[in-house]
Amino acid sequence: MAAILTSVRNTVIAGSVLAFVLFLLYVQMQGYDNFTFWQFVFRWLHVLAGVMWIGLLWYFNFVQIPTMPKIPDELKPAVGGYIAPEALWWFRWAAMATIVTGLILAALNNYLGDALTLGAINGFAVPKNIAIGIGMWLGTIMWFNVWFVIWPNQQKALNIANQYPDLGADEKAAAARTAMLFSRTNTMLSIPMLFAMVSAQNIY
Repeated sequence: MAAILTSVRNTVIAGSVLAFVLFLLYVQMQGYDNFTFWQFVFRWLHVLAGVMWIGLLWYFNFVQIPTMPKIPDELKPAVGGYIAPEALWWFRWAAMATIVTGLILAALNNYLGDALTLGAINGFAVPKNIAIGIGMWLGTIMWFNVWFVIWPNQQKALNIANQYPDLGADEKAAAARTAMLFSRTNTMLSIPMLFAMVSAQNIY
């Protein structure tokens, strides 16, 4: 067991094997329906990616950002040079995976157009799709912020991959502040986004 749990890769593989066992149990009890199964697979992948994305977003905003001022100056380079860049890699690609699997899921369930137009193309007849659409648009804004505001500014603030070696302290501070404000914006938007997504599945 220690050989599994001391390696992140082995832990993920073990979790995937357990999920496959659950799939075999599902087939045994329900039989296999190709269309239903692929709808489920993309919903599962969407949730997995979303948990990674929002989990890291909340880690940054509830743990890393508030804690940084308390860290001694000589230790801060370890966070900025090693932990933050790694976390940002998973953060931005989890955001990408979340939006891609979400769009595929919406297409498979035949509500993509209705959701993206907030129900307009069907005369606002399906409140569930309006709620999903609100969640999708909030998620899209958050994805845009990650890729086109937070990530570029974090690259400058932390000089990731030594791309900005000559950037001045004031410019780095400004980039860090911009990244922080947009990260806080995403944290704010994540709350109604999750409400819209969960409400569409439960109260509409």
